[in-house]
Amino acid sequence: MKCPFCNKENTKVIDSRPAEDNSSIRRRRQCDECGKRFTTYEKVESIPLIVIKKDNNREPYDREKIEAGIVRSCHKRPVSISQINELVDDIENAILNMEEKEVPSSQIGELVMNKLKDFDSVAYVRFASVYREFKDIGTFMEELKKILDKD
Repeated sequence: MKCPFCNKENTKVIDSRPAEDNSSIRRRRQCDECGKRFTTYEKVESIPLIVIKKDNNREPYDREKIEAGIVRSCHKRPVSISQINELVDDIENAILNMEEKEVPSSQIGELVMNKLKDFDSVAYVRFASVYREFKDIGTFMEELKKILDKD
């Protein structure tokens, strides 16, 4: 790290702690040449994630869309907000661990459905009915049979 005062490259870290918002590290540094101190912040570089929609449009990843879909599917279910947040965190980590810059929305939808299947079967069927666009009661019943056969 270059010293902002004398532009020399030899500096050392004399103190390191989390920044106030806990999203970065605050480092106090001292220049070996001029002895002056300065502060730097170190932050994890995040790669912007793009979601490829069904119509091939691309839009930035939005965690809130996943969260809203799960909240709707869990309406009047014995599920707490903290459980939903944990589930969304789990899904988001799985998406980010793919280490792709662009992810199809279909892949995200399938991931959400797989997680919901083990989480709450009613929420799963609700989400699936919207996500898979069930056109009639027969399609709905087929999905219910899949769940009942596994139990």
